[in-house]
Amino acid sequence: MGENILSIDTVALDEEKKALKIIDQTKLPGTVEILYLTKQEDIFEAIYLLRVRGAPAIGVAAAIGVYLAALEIDAGDYDGFYAKFKKARDYLDSSRPTAVNLSWALNRMEKVVLDNKGAPPAKLRELLHGEALRIRDEDVQVCKSIGEYGLGLIKDGDGILTHCNAGQLATVNYGTALAPVHLGRERGMNFRVFCDETRPLLQGARLSSFEMVSAGVDTTVICDNMASQVMKNGWVKACFVGCDRVAANGDAANKIGTSGVAILAKHYDIPFYVCAPTSTIDMSIKEGKDIVIEERKDEEVTEMWYKERMAPKGVKVFNPAFDVTDHDLITAVITEYGVARPPYTESFTKIFSRGS
Repeated sequence: MGENILSIDTVALDEEKKALKIIDQTKLPGTVEILYLTKQEDIFEAIYLLRVRGAPAIGVAAAIGVYLAALEIDAGDYDGFYAKFKKARDYLDSSRPTAVNLSWALNRMEKVVLDNKGAPPAKLRELLHGEALRIRDEDVQVCKSIGEYGLGLIKDGDGILTHCNAGQLATVNYGTALAPVHLGRERGMNFRVFCDETRPLLQGARLSSFEMVSAGVDTTVICDNMASQVMKNGWVKACFVGCDRVAANGDAANKIGTSGVAILAKHYDIPFYVCAPTSTIDMSIKEGKDIVIEERKDEEVTEMWYKERMAPKGVKVFNPAFDVTDHDLITAVITEYGVARPPYTESFTKIFSRGS
């Protein structure tokens, strides 16, 4: 298999090259290619084209990206600097609409500038550098904590089903949905993981399975429409998924197909857990219907991965990147501050108070 993917940082700041360093996830699992991005257009493209993907990793990439933009700003005073910084911040923020971590991280970076009004550009760049690194380091600790809480909900030997990729490749380290598996492996525990293929971009088949096999986990790839049979066979004891945005009532937006997994899990009485850093819980959105769902190009469905086009020309294509899982299908939301259970409007308030 070549170099173990787990030994490489998913997203980082290369200080020497003054570049955003990422694994190009569009090339996995066949090729492990490291990209060093310095231009804002290339960073935007990397986020939009899913070269870097997963809500937490996108947030870290955006923070580093806007810091790199700050290094290029030619301005002699605060006002000139902020005007150009705001333009760069808004540009990166427009790359993808659903994952809240993108705007969350960029807002944190902008707050550094706003909180130091009047500071010279050199000082602002220094402060932005520190904040970008803090966002990255915090992500590692958040994911490890989510893993600890998730691990307390499963037993050695359990079968786990996951959809899309919410592992290390979606974060800086450990992941969210797959963090319990990684932590369990560190402690000698063994799990059997079923990775939904996750059409149309195959994040489960290409990424989650690659990551799990690299970690030495007993891994099985299944097509999305096989989940029901695997559950019926009694092979799945819990479902763990990540998320890109969670509304105040617990409705969760995640990769398209997640809501179907939740419906099946409820039918078979299998716990369905959403792993969510508190940065993905958007209390300004009351319920899931208010979450903007990104729609992507037709070609991802009709042509990508095929030698020849696999649908007739002229056919209509509906290609939402995400769907929303209703809160009443979610057993619990696992955060870095603890496990939130229904009613989520109340448990989220308690969760946030622990982190304040």
